[in-house]
Amino acid sequence: MSDASHDASQGKIDQAGRNGAAAEVVRPRKIIHIDMDAFYASVEQRDNPALRSLPVAVGGSRERGVVAAASYEARKFGVHSAMPSVTARRKCPELIFVPPRFDVYKAVSLQIRGIFAEYTPMIEPLSLDEAYLDVTENLPGIATATEIAQRIRARIRQETALTASAGVSYNKFLAKLASDHRKPDGLFVITPRMGPAYVEDLPVSKFHGVGPATAARMNQLGIQTGLDLRAHSLAFLQQHFGKAGAYYYWIARAIDDRPVRPDRIRKSVGAENTFSADLFTLGEAHGALQPIFQKVWCYCDSTGIRGRTVTLKVKYADFSQATRSRTAAAPISSQHELERVGLALLEPLFPVPKGIRLLGITLSTLNDQPRQTAAQLRLSV
Repeated sequence: MSDASHDASQGKIDQAGRNGAAAEVVRPRKIIHIDMDAFYASVEQRDNPALRSLPVAVGGSRERGVVAAASYEARKFGVHSAMPSVTARRKCPELIFVPPRFDVYKAVSLQIRGIFAEYTPMIEPLSLDEAYLDVTENLPGIATATEIAQRIRARIRQETALTASAGVSYNKFLAKLASDHRKPDGLFVITPRMGPAYVEDLPVSKFHGVGPATAARMNQLGIQTGLDLRAHSLAFLQQHFGKAGAYYYWIARAIDDRPVRPDRIRKSVGAENTFSADLFTLGEAHGALQPIFQKVWCYCDSTGIRGRTVTLKVKYADFSQATRSRTAAAPISSQHELERVGLALLEPLFPVPKGIRLLGITLSTLNDQPRQTAAQLRLSV
């Protein structure tokens, strides 16, 4: 992507609208978002040829099991991550369940991050299977971000026998949207000229950072697309969405100033999931928490981070919220211990007076900083 060759006016950010200063011209950044395609399931299909071209789910097949990842063959039947295994099997009777091998996924992830590091030190991983790269200044001195993304995808295929999708743009929000545009095994570029119009036409449910519950609230307010979102004032969005309102205001204008931050210091590690159907029983909630525990501990295991405080977040059908925390004397040392504490926080909340639409687990009071290859943003299920 020849970012600098596009209309320079698209690279202007009106700082006067934010802090009263005169408008200044900002050189567009070159951001790549790399997202591995059905990562866990693809690794299993790669390592076991008998699974190739078949619907595969990584996770437990037991009654309270949950799908951690689904192959594209399984997704055609509506199977997706965080879905209860019984539901997945009902949707796809031929579904093959494979137990997760997180040690293998972590090793492959580190191999892929080694490829990234040959092009830029500005790497901000989000999880084992995706990361942002700032290649405005890059080690090989390649002029365009598109060429770098092409080379990285080719290297990943050659060295791991896996495919990755890439999005290229001038900010993180658009790069993330672009990587989703042509999955799997795709590459898409959103140039400065394209950005505002691309956001206008997009349903708000497709915006990164707008979950199902927030999208539903926006729809109730008559906000269906980016254009609808852009029509509302900053004050209106902050009134209805709190601190996130400012983020929504600017991304509706294709503006996202967040830098790629490889050295960001974490204060907590967390994951949460919003459910398509409300949960009412303790058994349902137990099962729904399993992939959340798995995500949090996978991050901890891959980075060496440990923490002492476990916080459970519960959001009910009426959007009211409850949190429960417990701090241990020593750092949580295993996923089993994390689950034990998290479930101990959950169980006293039952029976619930209303359905649960969201559950989350956060680990804080961290005692180690992440290694250089660690993920730096909040995990999502």
